[in-house]
Amino acid sequence: MPVYSMTGYASGQNGPSGSPPETDVRPLFTGRLGVEIRSVNSRFLDLTFKLPEELRQHEPALRELLTAKLKRGKVELRAAIENTAQAGITEPSTRLLQRLNGVQDGIRAWLPGARELSVADVLRLAGGDTASRGDWGPDLLDVTRKALDGLMAAREREGARLATMLKDHLAQLGKLAKQAGPLVPQLVEQQRTRFLERWQEAMGLTGGTLPEAAQDRALTEATAFAIRIDVAEELTRLASHLDEIERLVKKGGEIGKRLDFLIQELHREANTLGSKSAALELTRIGVDMKVLIEQMREQVQNIE
Repeated sequence: MPVYSMTGYASGQNGPSGSPPETDVRPLFTGRLGVEIRSVNSRFLDLTFKLPEELRQHEPALRELLTAKLKRGKVELRAAIENTAQAGITEPSTRLLQRLNGVQDGIRAWLPGARELSVADVLRLAGGDTASRGDWGPDLLDVTRKALDGLMAAREREGARLATMLKDHLAQLGKLAKQAGPLVPQLVEQQRTRFLERWQEAMGLTGGTLPEAAQDRALTEATAFAIRIDVAEELTRLASHLDEIERLVKKGGEIGKRLDFLIQELHREANTLGSKSAALELTRIGVDMKVLIEQMREQVQNIE
């Protein structure tokens, strides 16, 4: 499966709506429906809809459509109906006016108190307001599906870029871990020897000889100190986390939360490595690791 980013944008629109027959009236407006979907990173799926009054009733269907494909991210869907004047307000045909007048006379014959049609009534009945005429539901869902497909494609492209960057950072961290590996036994033995030498120097300053019990105590303290600065275990766990991250990136899908947890574990191991470091070279490696891990954290926060 591909890796998806939570960041993306897509839009879509339908063509002009149909117009009534020319025998009744020439079109006053052409309706055009537009949909925009944009998303950014979020811990959960957070949907926001900004719809005109004519489309508000379709929000449940839109929500169902989005939740079927999106799992995480702050997603905003905007929809608008644009009315484009083709030729200003055009006079309805004589045929339509005759029909409306006949209907009006018939109604007023039975209901003398009914008011007469106004110009606005005639234009509305002529079907000039395409924004409020008809059901926009099928068009809205169709355009939203196309925009959603575009959003998924954009998120997939961005996810592929993030996956490539993560793999590059994983390779760099692996190189740093290999550089640190051979230094560990050297440093442990070096610090153990240095500890014993200083112990012997301290005993020499007292003017006495180093008894066997004192030698055993010095050896025990040196060994304990060597264990405290040994980072082999941290390097082993770090390598294990790197392997798991690489496996998840290859697998794809909904991996963002697991990656975020593993990045925290990587950061913990790098911090321990730095705190135990007893050599400048190992300290430099620990700092370089933390820089790479922090860059990975920023990338992982955008992965679904």
